[in-house]
Amino acid sequence: MKKVTLLALYLPQFHPIPENDKWWGKGFTEWTNVGNAKPLFKGHYQPRVPSDLGYYDLRLPEIREEQAQMAREAGVSAFCYYHYWFGNGKRLLERPFNEVLSSGKPDFPFCLCWANHSWSNKTWKKGASFSSDTMLMEQKYLGEEDYTEHFYALLPAFKDKRYFKIDEKPVFVIYDTLYFADVKCFIDTWRNLAVKNGLKGIHFIGMVPATLSVVTNPDGTTTKQIPDLKSSATLYNKVLTYGFDAVNSFGKSRGEMLSKGVYADLAKKVFMKLTGGNVANTYEYAKVVKNFFPPEDKWENVYPTVLPQWDRSPRIGKAEGIYVNSTPEAFRQHLIDAVNLVQEKSDEHRIIFLKSWNEWAEGNYVEPDLKYGHGFLDVMKDVLKNG
Repeated sequence: MKKVTLLALYLPQFHPIPENDKWWGKGFTEWTNVGNAKPLFKGHYQPRVPSDLGYYDLRLPEIREEQAQMAREAGVSAFCYYHYWFGNGKRLLERPFNEVLSSGKPDFPFCLCWANHSWSNKTWKKGASFSSDTMLMEQKYLGEEDYTEHFYALLPAFKDKRYFKIDEKPVFVIYDTLYFADVKCFIDTWRNLAVKNGLKGIHFIGMVPATLSVVTNPDGTTTKQIPDLKSSATLYNKVLTYGFDAVNSFGKSRGEMLSKGVYADLAKKVFMKLTGGNVANTYEYAKVVKNFFPPEDKWENVYPTVLPQWDRSPRIGKAEGIYVNSTPEAFRQHLIDAVNLVQEKSDEHRIIFLKSWNEWAEGNYVEPDLKYGHGFLDVMKDVLKNG
């Protein structure tokens, strides 16, 4: 087996900030909803309780060091920290990464993913998935001057020796590619600034689902469509035409539809919306991930995603699908499939994203917990290091 690069998405939310204190109550972090979660049906694994690291606070450097050591031993190549920039210099949750950068510790590779989406009261409030949207922090795209300020705010990170590069260029991932109308200007601005400041450029990666059931029209309205479950070429090429060097694909919706049948799955989701999510919608993990990767994930400039678990009920109650039987051994086959998928790519492009390292309120993590212990980490080590 040829060696692959695994980039683990990393949520920096596990520390209190004034904004979350104001919106949700003093001391709120991701742990608040994780600890309060309740099982919704027989056998539902909730609440999820961390073991080795406990309900940690990312202001503690010791925690960050332990995470890096666990990741290193499991075969993770770098942490990809979620980064929040809302325009006009407004950032949130920046402290953990800033301390990693300023302290030089842990000595573990990293890159950044700009989580360029607005924050609303849907983000955390359980059962509010279908309630009216109240804006908490709006994502703004303010043009070249703001993009320039954004670049220089991150230039020290790009120049850090730990920053992960592809083709000798610092990697920068953009979460929302389809609703960022000014993305070409943003990419062009940053590429010019990168060269001006002694970098080889920026390796831009655009996140995109493998299929869509809704498309955005030029006037900003949306139209429902029957998803293309045979090919993702049109969608991937659309993102690449914006100027991205590569696509990070996410096959969750594709896998769900194919696991149940596209019409049955869409009908169930409509029913959930109409009834307010009164009955939990479940998916068999192994059936979903079996259908995760479209043929185009073999393209040289497409980096597929592996998903260890999924259960957002701590955040939003029953309204979204809950994966059952997402065990370490089921994840093993999913990871093996992804590794096999990228084997024919060149060394620097044999890349897989892990979603995620520590999204506990999405049930989407590989850190040790009381049920599986180091199970997911052990599988990663076995597959990635031992072949």
